[in-house]
Amino acid sequence: MANPFARFRHLSVKRLLSKGTRSVAGQVLVFQVALVVLLVTCGVFALILQSERDSSAEARRRSTAVAQTYAHSPGVLAALQTPDPSKTLQPLTEAARRAAGVDFIVVMDTEGIRYTHPLPDRIGKRFVGEIGPPLAGKVYVESVDGPLGREVQATVPIENADSQVVALVSAGMKVENVESQLHRQLPIILGAGAAALALSTGVTALVGKRLRRQTHSLAPDEMTLMYEHHDTVLHSVREGVLIVAADGQLMLANDEARRLLELPPDVEGQLVSELPGLDPETKALLVSGREATDEVHLAGERLLAVNQRPTDFGSGPEGTVVTLRDSTELQAVTGRAEVARERLRLLYDAGLRIGTTLDVLRTADELAQVPIPRFADFVTVDLADAVLHGEEPALTATDMRRAAVCGIEDDHPLSEQGRLFDYLPSTPQARGYGSGRSQLVSDLPTATGWRVQDPERAKAIIDHGIHSLISAPIQARGVVLGMANFWRAHPHEPFDEEDLSLAEELVARAAISIDNARRYTREHALAVTLQRSLLPQAMPEQNALDIAYRYLPAQSGVGGDWFDVIPLPGSRVALAVGDVVGHGLHAAATMGRLRTAVHNFSALDLPPDELLSHLDDLVGRIDQNETAESAAGVVGATCLYGIYDPVTRHYVMARAGHLAPALVQPDGTVTFPDVPAGPPLGLGGMPFQTAELCLAEGTQLVLYTDGLIEDRRRDVDVGMDILRDTLTGHSGRPPEETCQDVLDSLLPDRPKDDVALLIARTRVLPRDRIADWDVPADPAAVSGMRDAVSRRLEAWGLSELGFTMELILSELITNAIRYSAGPIHVRLIRDRTLICEVADGSSTSPHLRYAATTDEGGRGLFLVSQMAERWGTRYTPQGKVIWAEQALPEVVVS
Repeated sequence: MANPFARFRHLSVKRLLSKGTRSVAGQVLVFQVALVVLLVTCGVFALILQSERDSSAEARRRSTAVAQTYAHSPGVLAALQTPDPSKTLQPLTEAARRAAGVDFIVVMDTEGIRYTHPLPDRIGKRFVGEIGPPLAGKVYVESVDGPLGREVQATVPIENADSQVVALVSAGMKVENVESQLHRQLPIILGAGAAALALSTGVTALVGKRLRRQTHSLAPDEMTLMYEHHDTVLHSVREGVLIVAADGQLMLANDEARRLLELPPDVEGQLVSELPGLDPETKALLVSGREATDEVHLAGERLLAVNQRPTDFGSGPEGTVVTLRDSTELQAVTGRAEVARERLRLLYDAGLRIGTTLDVLRTADELAQVPIPRFADFVTVDLADAVLHGEEPALTATDMRRAAVCGIEDDHPLSEQGRLFDYLPSTPQARGYGSGRSQLVSDLPTATGWRVQDPERAKAIIDHGIHSLISAPIQARGVVLGMANFWRAHPHEPFDEEDLSLAEELVARAAISIDNARRYTREHALAVTLQRSLLPQAMPEQNALDIAYRYLPAQSGVGGDWFDVIPLPGSRVALAVGDVVGHGLHAAATMGRLRTAVHNFSALDLPPDELLSHLDDLVGRIDQNETAESAAGVVGATCLYGIYDPVTRHYVMARAGHLAPALVQPDGTVTFPDVPAGPPLGLGGMPFQTAELCLAEGTQLVLYTDGLIEDRRRDVDVGMDILRDTLTGHSGRPPEETCQDVLDSLLPDRPKDDVALLIARTRVLPRDRIADWDVPADPAAVSGMRDAVSRRLEAWGLSELGFTMELILSELITNAIRYSAGPIHVRLIRDRTLICEVADGSSTSPHLRYAATTDEGGRGLFLVSQMAERWGTRYTPQGKVIWAEQALPEVVVS
C-alpha cells in the first residue's frame, strides 16, 4: 500500500540534529542560568525590602498593642490616684516591659512628667515626644531621639470611668533593636536565595542533559525499528484502527477494523465515501474530520463505539485517526443497568417525596403521584375507611375508600376519589388484602375475576386501553391498611415479575408513612377532643363585658393554649388566658389541670397576684411529684389573669411569663399596657405584681397567646405591629368581627402553633342600679340602714325581697360593728342578682358554725347562708367585704 510515512524513513535523524544542536543547547543552558541568577537576585532584594518593612511595622504594632494593653490594665487608674504613683507603677511597668519584649514603657501625667522609666533617673522629667494627640483621646506613633537613643514609640491615653484622659502611657523599641531583627533574618534570606539558585541551576543542567540525550541517541535504524514495532502493535490490538487522509482517502485499516466493517482486502487508497457496506452516518463521520468520542454507529448487526481525532499536530500530515470498538454486548448490559438505575431513582424519589406530612390523604396522594409516568400510567390508592379516622383496619377488604387517584391524563374511567368499595373475594384487591401478597394481572382483557366488581366500569377501563394491573397491599407492622393499584395502558408493555417486586418495594416505603399518619390522626383526634372538652363550651351570662373568642389548634397537633371567663361576686368578671409549652395529649391534659386550678382559686375571690402565686406553687408541686418516666412536667406554662369591675371601671391584672394584652380605646388608639412581667409558672422565687387600669366604657381588651404573633418567618415585634395596625381605628367594631379580622391578618394558612384569642368590650353598670351608704359603728344605726334599704328596694320594684335583704343586712352590719374596726360601708347592686356588700377595716373573716340549742349566739351567718343564694368574703387592701346574693324575681329580669 502507499505508505505516507515512507518518505520520513529516508531522513537521517543525526543529520537533522547535527546543525548546532549542542551549541544551541549550551546557549539555552547559559541563558537559563543567567535568568535564574537574575530572578533569585531580584527575589532576595525584594525579600530584604519586605523584611525591613515588616520589622518596622511589627515594631509599631507591638508598641501600640503594649501601650493600649497597659493603659487598660486593672489597677493602673487606682495606682495613679495614690500619693506616690511612681512607687506603685515603676515595678509593674518594668515587669510588663520585660514580658512584652519592648525596650521601655513610660507612664506620665497629662503634662508629660514621667511616673516610670527604665532609667530611674529619668523619672520626674518631661517625656520626649508629642502628647497633644493622646490628650485628645487618640493613639499617636512616632520616631524620636529619646534617652535610650533613636526610638519608635506609641503613646495612648489612660481614661477614667467618665472617659476623661487622666494620664498617658508610651511604649516602644529602639531602632537598633528593630534593625537587629532584620540583620538576624538576612543570613536566612541570603542562604535561601543561594539554595534556590543552586537548585534551579542544577535542574536546568539536568533538563539540558536530558534534552541532549533524547535527541542524539536516535539513529535511522532505531527509528525504523520504532515504526515496525508500532505497526505490529497497531495490527495486534482488539480495536479497529483507521487512518483517513484530509481528502477522505483511507490510508490505513488494521485487521480488527477490516473484520468489524467487513472491508475488502485492497481497501487502502480508496475514498471512504465509496466503500461498500458502510452505514451512511458512519461514512459522514469519517469524511467530516470532526472529533468524536464514543459515538455509537451501526455496522451490520453490530453497534460500534467510534472515536475520531485529527493527526495534524503542527508538522504531521493532515487527516484523522479512528478507533472502533464492538459495544454490542456492552450496550445490552448498559440497557439493563439503565433500567436498574431508573428503578433506583424511582425508589429514591419515593423516599424523598412520600411521607412529607402526617396526613393520611396527603401521603396516599404522594404515593399515587411518584410512579407516574416512569412506572405506571395510572395509580389508585384504596385505604380501609377506619384508617382515615385513625382506627385499626378491618380484616377483610370491605369499607375500602379510594384515597387517591392519579394518572397521565385526567379523563380516565377509574373510580373517583372518595368512593367506598366492598371488594368481592374474586377481585385482586380482595385477594391481596386477605393474603398480604401482591397480585399481578398481566392481561386484564382476558381476566374475569376483577370484572365482577363492576362490569360496566371494567369494560370502560379496557376500552380506554388499560391492559395490565398490579395490586399491592399497603402493609405496616403486620397490618394491611389498604391496597395500591398500578395500571398500565397502551403502548407500554404489560407488568412482569420484575415490575411486581418494584411495586412491592415502592409500596413498602410508603406503608410506614401511611401508618404513622394514621396513628398521628388518632392521637390528634383524641387530643383535639380532650382539648375542646377542657375549654369553655359556652360563655357564662354576665353584664360586665361583651365577649368574643377563638381557639385554633395547630396543624401539627393540639397544644396547651386556653382561656376562660369567670363571673365573680359583685358583678365582676375574671379573664384568664394561658399557654402550656408543648403539643399533644400531655399538653392538653396539663392545660385542663391549670384551668381547673384557676377556677378553684377564683372561687376564693383572690386578687390576681395572689391567685398566680397559688397557681405557681401548684405547678411547682406537680413538677416535683411527676418523675421523668411518668410525665414531662409543666415547665413553661404561662398565664394572664385579670379582674374587671363594671361598677368602678377598674381592671386589675397580673401575668406569669405571658404577653401583655392590647387595649383598644374608644377613640380607636391601641396601647399595650406596662404590666409587670412575672416568671413562668413553676419557677418560684419571684413575687407577682399587679397593674390596675381605669377603663372607659367601650374599651376593648384583647388577650391572646404567643401563637398569634410569633412565626418563624417574622419577629415578634413585627407581629405586634401587625396586631396594632389591625386593631387601630376600629373601636366600634363588634368583638366577633375583631376576632376574625385579627386572625385573618396574623395567621398563615397552616399555623404551626395553636392560638387562643379573647376579646372583651367593657360595659359600665348604670349608677341608678347602685346604692351605697357609710354606716357609723353604732348598733342603733342598723335600723336606719334597714329603712334605707327598704326604700331603695321599693324604688327598684323589689319590695318582696325587702324582708330577706333586711335580715341579711342586719346580721352582716351587726357583725361588722361588733367584731371589726374602721369605717363600715354598705353597697347594694342590682344586676342579674341582688347583691349586698358590707365592707369594714378588719381582715378577720367570719366563719359559719352550727350553734347548739343551748347557745345564745352563733346563728347569724347560718341564717344568712340559708336565706341568700350565695355568700362569701373577699379581702381588699383596706380590709374585707362580706357579700350575699339573692335571685331576682323572674318578672323583673330584663
